[in-house]
Amino acid sequence: MKKWFLLIFAAFMISGCSETANNETPAAETEKKNISSKEESPPEEAAPAESEIEADSENENFIPAKVVRVIDGDTVKVLVNGKEETLRLLLVDTPETVHPNKPVQPFGPEASSFAKETLSGKEVELELDVGERDKYGRLLVYLHADGKMFNKLLIEKGLARVGYVYAPNTKHVDEFIKLQKTAQKKEIGIWSIENYAAEDEGFNVAEKKSEDPKETQTEACTIKGNISSSGDKIYHLPEGQYYDATKEEEMFCSEDEAVNAGYRASKR
Repeated sequence: MKKWFLLIFAAFMISGCSETANNETPAAETEKKNISSKEESPPEEAAPAESEIEADSENENFIPAKVVRVIDGDTVKVLVNGKEETLRLLLVDTPETVHPNKPVQPFGPEASSFAKETLSGKEVELELDVGERDKYGRLLVYLHADGKMFNKLLIEKGLARVGYVYAPNTKHVDEFIKLQKTAQKKEIGIWSIENYAAEDEGFNVAEKKSEDPKETQTEACTIKGNISSSGDKIYHLPEGQYYDATKEEEMFCSEDEAVNAGYRASKR
């Protein structure tokens, strides 16, 4: 009897241990899986600083330089990477001061003085447009000094008109035209001179600057192309009312050539 009791008791103990082991295994395996999952998950990477990316993108067309000489209101010499370069400011035209055969024009000295006071010896930034140079090898730029665009300052102060407009370098032309209209309403600088611009044709009575030499034209190429104060491209025939007063920015040999270049005929 005692023998059978011991056998039954041993069987009961074995059965209980087996059940306990089976109950603990799923929980242990679940915990192991959770631990393994935590260990294998890669750490989250920090997102790049968006503002820094935008800042780099905004400055990608700016070139640092130092002004070494101001020639006149819209022409400057600078050092770029140790090399001296001549700059021509885009979309602006100041009155003449250095033409060898022409008198100094109204507000020309004021424009030159303002350029010298603002730019001489300064560290500046050069903003490029589509075309980097003109046919004379000059850099075509929007010049930034002390956080301001000098081209715009000339227009705002009435020391230059919107000019030297050669596509595709027209990034800021609409803004410049608005600034010019404001200066005209205020009658400041060049716009204080009566009939500085003839009606809506936008003629500057000044001669073309010596710093913008023209290629020799044949006698047949007598049609003058001009950009008006509102940005209109207008051509003038020799018999036109405003032909002699018009400052040519391009010359054409035929009306078809002018039309193909985007110009329309003058109304007079």
